[in-house]
Amino acid sequence: MHATRERPPHKAEAELAARHVDWAGGLSSEEAARRLNQYGANATVDVEPPAWRVLLGKFIAPVPCLLEAAIVLQLVLGEYIEASVIGVLLVFNAALGFFQEGRAKATLAALKSRLALNASVLRDGAWSVVPSANLVPGDVVKLTLGSVVAADVRIGEGAVQLDQSMLTGEAMPVEAGPAYEALAGALVRRGEAVAEVIATGANTRFGRTAELVRTASVTSTQQKAVLRVVLYLAAINGALAFLLIAYAWYIHLPFTEIIPLALIAILASIPVALPATFTLATAIGAQALGKRGVLPTRLSAVDEAASMNVLCVDKTGTLTSSELAVAAVVPLDGRTESEVLMWARLASSDGGLDPVDAAVRSAAGRHSFAAAPKRDQFIPFDPAAKMAEATVLDGQGRRRRVVKGALAYVIAAAKPSEQAAARAAELEQEGYRVLGVAVGPPSALEVVGLIALSDPPRPEAKSCLAELRAMGVHVVMVTGDAPATAGAVARAVGLEGRVASADAITDTVHPDDYAVFAGVLPEHKYTLVKAFQRAGYTVGMCGDGANDAPALRQAQLGIAVSTATDVAKSAAGLVLTEPGLSGIVGAVTEGRIAFQRILTYTLRSIVHKVRQVSYLAVGLAITGHAILTPMLVVISMITGDFLAMSSTTDNVRPSEKPNTWEVGDLTIAGVILGLVDLAFCVGVLLMGKDYLHLELEPLQTLTMVNLVFSGQAIYYAVRERRRIWSSRPSTIVLISSLADLLIVPSMAFAGILMAPLPLSVILSVFAAAVVFAFVLDAVKARIFSVLAME
Repeated sequence: MHATRERPPHKAEAELAARHVDWAGGLSSEEAARRLNQYGANATVDVEPPAWRVLLGKFIAPVPCLLEAAIVLQLVLGEYIEASVIGVLLVFNAALGFFQEGRAKATLAALKSRLALNASVLRDGAWSVVPSANLVPGDVVKLTLGSVVAADVRIGEGAVQLDQSMLTGEAMPVEAGPAYEALAGALVRRGEAVAEVIATGANTRFGRTAELVRTASVTSTQQKAVLRVVLYLAAINGALAFLLIAYAWYIHLPFTEIIPLALIAILASIPVALPATFTLATAIGAQALGKRGVLPTRLSAVDEAASMNVLCVDKTGTLTSSELAVAAVVPLDGRTESEVLMWARLASSDGGLDPVDAAVRSAAGRHSFAAAPKRDQFIPFDPAAKMAEATVLDGQGRRRRVVKGALAYVIAAAKPSEQAAARAAELEQEGYRVLGVAVGPPSALEVVGLIALSDPPRPEAKSCLAELRAMGVHVVMVTGDAPATAGAVARAVGLEGRVASADAITDTVHPDDYAVFAGVLPEHKYTLVKAFQRAGYTVGMCGDGANDAPALRQAQLGIAVSTATDVAKSAAGLVLTEPGLSGIVGAVTEGRIAFQRILTYTLRSIVHKVRQVSYLAVGLAITGHAILTPMLVVISMITGDFLAMSSTTDNVRPSEKPNTWEVGDLTIAGVILGLVDLAFCVGVLLMGKDYLHLELEPLQTLTMVNLVFSGQAIYYAVRERRRIWSSRPSTIVLISSLADLLIVPSMAFAGILMAPLPLSVILSVFAAAVVFAFVLDAVKARIFSVLAME
């Protein structure tokens, strides 16, 4: 009998266990082992399904199941060759889907790798390094420069600067001192501290993010479309096949002919190459995206790019460069910008990880300081004093003190300055972080200027968002930053509209309600994406950090920028491999091209399958026999359906607006065109029976040849949303058409696997099919106009 693991305690329970901390000795080894058994390992749960399950799924979808039923029926009838051919087609479909759709990365594996692998912990009165998975609530750990926080902790003593952007999305580093709760996954940029562990594993903020990623899922619109098309065809052809069998029984057709007729009806109604065509079209689209600097991690992302009509965009690292920069320098009391930067540079480190000092160094590097004072002493940023300072010697050898830091602390250390306070308030209202710079004798500092810092927008962000809006994609900013900062960036990139807080994210929120959602956490982004999806939108999410991973995974189209963390990249469906956002525009364009190619094949399949079973029924009524044999149907599958997969390379125009799978309208168009095609095919059959007086077997050959020629007429009529002559087909399409037009007619003329047919008859049917193509095109143009199909 197996023991059951208890439910991992909630974070509040873990905090209760960690309340009484022995800062001098830490936990004992025995107590740590007991808590590890109680709370579980400090790790996340794997999410990726095993490969065998993914492969098995390729054989239990609707189309494979129909093919498998046909194989069983053929084996029962002893038609082993036909069964083998169908089996090869089945394996081809499954293999193509399995290998092309292989997931690029495992999301939870990336989440695990982002966490610290080891941690410095106090156990039994001595410091030691243990695997981070072994940490438990109540442990005393040390945070040092360059390390990654291994669990949620509360700082007991010391001070550190933390970069939590990968989880919170905030670009500004956080100064953390005693009682501050640091999050698992944060990077220590400066300082050292001792802290107590308050939550581990799934109970950390990072763990809850991982759990959202694990549970996030959405069925692609392409998968839904395939299923609906198959169900529509199955319903239509199932009803027709039932009537066909009933009629065969009614006219007392021999049982030995009824069973093959049923098999022919099943084979004729299966869109055998439809799944493979979907996969191949998106694979070709993925290759085109690779040339544009976009890497799809799953093929369905190509189709979703075509359908996306709402894009949620993270701010930090996505719309912005995720690097602090000096946005403005405000000199006071007659000073110059160059002079303010000179003093700020003297109060900054010469290197290191401090992003504020790096921004000041970069801005100062664009100026020359001919008579800069000589720095005598430098004191790095003190989290308690909120300032960095330097002692310098001017040209006359006088000693001066220079301070740079949070304005309130700088003003408190200097002479009061109403001008500085007023200008700082204006800058903060615009979303900037404001530093004060003061200079003077140690006891008489004077504020000489202000430095406004920001995370500037990427140069191409505004133009890319404008292109997306022109393509019909609604863009919404979602960020963990403060509303003022988010609003300033939104205006800079051309996003106009109201700014909302996380409280506005409800189940009924719509993209048009707000342009910006600020101050949001990972779970809020995830909830927002689900809310938009419930409202019927196809949602894209673009981000760069682990805080974006749940939303990236939940969205139909997750997009990770080139600078994104491994977590974000593995959760996304598309990864931009080159800097900038232009890859998103390219992805939408290529997705819409792939959509149009798939739409052409799908419409052709519906027309074919509607006509196929109907034609069998009418042929049975006219001749009293099946007008096709199982072998001829299999040949038709190979030469027709699979050669038509060349449509995945055709020259098409991308849609102007987001695509949607209007399967109902598609089916209506397909049924009407199928009935027109049925009339043409019946006319040829009657000519063969009543005018040429062909026997059954030559009549079956005529039927086969006619299906080939009319199939080509259908394809060229439906490949263009406009008229048939509006664009030139691709070279591969032309070659495939030529092959289709030669293979079966040549077999018919030579009498290979079918009764021979005179060349004059074959050429006559071809000429009639050419005329029919233009008739069908005129009907199609009228239908598309009424249904407003693009």
